[in-house]
Amino acid sequence: MAFYSEKVMDHFANPRNVGEIKNADGIGEVGNPVCGDMMTFYIKVKDNKIEDVKFKTFGCGAAIAVSSMVSEMALGKTVDEVLKITNDDVAKALGGLPPNKLHCSNLGADALHKAIQDYKNKKK
Repeated sequence: MAFYSEKVMDHFANPRNVGEIKNADGIGEVGNPVCGDMMTFYIKVKDNKIEDVKFKTFGCGAAIAVSSMVSEMALGKTVDEVLKITNDDVAKALGGLPPNKLHCSNLGADALHKAIQDYKNKKK
């Protein structure tokens, strides 16, 4: 049984920002076919800041916790600040993840970055 920090367990049991944003400014989706985790992030941007962020995640408890943490880390930050959030930042913010679950932190940051890229592409 993998050991999870209290913060991981809290974000798993009480995920923040779950849902979907209709007419989102950006949508990013990633998946890992090996473990079956799928994450979709939706963002609303106002004055170059993430005004709202929601996610839908199909996956393990770590994937849900990662999605919740990533959404909190992004809220209120500028688009450029959010692009600097790394997979390592997410894992550290959660108090660490077991080695076999680190791929989940990669998915969270990647999905959020894809949502921002989608937003930027739509602006062009």
